[in-house]
Amino acid sequence: MEYLSAFLVGGLFCFIGQLFMDIGKWSPAHIMGGFVIGGALLDGFHLYDRLIDFSGMGALLPISSFGHFLVHGAMTEAEHYGFLGIGMGIFEVTSAGVSTAILFGFLASVIFKPKG
Repeated sequence: MEYLSAFLVGGLFCFIGQLFMDIGKWSPAHIMGGFVIGGALLDGFHLYDRLIDFSGMGALLPISSFGHFLVHGAMTEAEHYGFLGIGMGIFEVTSAGVSTAILFGFLASVIFKPKG
């Protein structure tokens, strides 16, 4: 049942993105930004954690989880450190993912010949 719920929720994210591309004529960059903002909004209303509990990796794998982690980290650290905790929480939770993306992007540009 866990695999089915993960597949259905992950597929729903893909379906929504495809609808925006086909009907709304959104670019992939707009969809990615929309999913990050959507994940942040869902976490702001404490709904994204329930979605993770229901579907597991179906909700953690899409880019919307990045928005969730940004808001979740900021809110958690803001409770402990006040206003300065907002910035600390954002960077603490997402620093590993951002650092990994930068590292692999750099390695790909060194190994392969970039266009441009």
